[in-house]
Amino acid sequence: MDSMTERDLYHRPTTLADALAVLSETPLRVAAGCTDLFPATERKVLPGPILDITAIEELRGIETGPDGYAIGATTTWSDIVDADLPPAFDGLKLAAREVGARQIQARGTLAGNLCNASPAADGVPPLLTLDAAVELQSAQGMRRVPLSDFIKGPRKTDLRSDELVTHTHIPSHTIDGDGFFLKLGARKYLVISIAMTAARIVVEDGIVKDAALAIGACSPVATRLPEAEAALVGAPVDPMRITREMIVHHLSPIDDMRADAGYRHKTALELLRRTLSPLAQGRAA
Repeated sequence: MDSMTERDLYHRPTTLADALAVLSETPLRVAAGCTDLFPATERKVLPGPILDITAIEELRGIETGPDGYAIGATTTWSDIVDADLPPAFDGLKLAAREVGARQIQARGTLAGNLCNASPAADGVPPLLTLDAAVELQSAQGMRRVPLSDFIKGPRKTDLRSDELVTHTHIPSHTIDGDGFFLKLGARKYLVISIAMTAARIVVEDGIVKDAALAIGACSPVATRLPEAEAALVGAPVDPMRITREMIVHHLSPIDDMRADAGYRHKTALELLRRTLSPLAQGRAA
């Protein structure tokens, strides 16, 4: 293989501008942590052409400002666990601890989890409770898309072939309160979710002032639960205020090797109530 062919197959730029310039010329497979990308290929090496974004320093880390928080695309799950973040992020931190083993958490990235668009992506429910938006950049410009609109279905996103996910944004108005996350699997560790739930609530003087709830792995895309959220506001935190009728029409679970649809329907409500219980008792991550 000559050097020209090697350059055509593998690109590792050190600046975002260079990455976007290469991406504008030809569609490339983006590589970061590769914890999803490597298992998806049946070859010993990744088939090219590849755009490796791990050398772009501006894409890793968590920044805060008056508008909220920005999580860089190559920020790992371990980075999130170790970061000094408000209690509203505790659900995301708990999810980060559930992503595979420590080795996977040290390599896997938040943006990769979103772009993989699995119905069981651990990061999505807690990010939904934070009203997260995805920043997409191309050589032509930048746009932000709410996470709820970015993931279109299993393995489908709103990402164009000439775009990179550069950051995940958490607006300042959602960093109040406390967050929590629970995941149900066939065993305690190293498992894909049967169901997962996330919650963020703001309590003042013992009364819920704001609530955000989400369920994942029980529909093609993780979803918020507006009726259940509304049922919590204006009263003390009480998990039993959440009823099956408030969530069932948001769910469309499937039968697979981990569980059947009926089991997912039954467990989603119980898991959501259990997610709220630590928040009712003033505990989080």
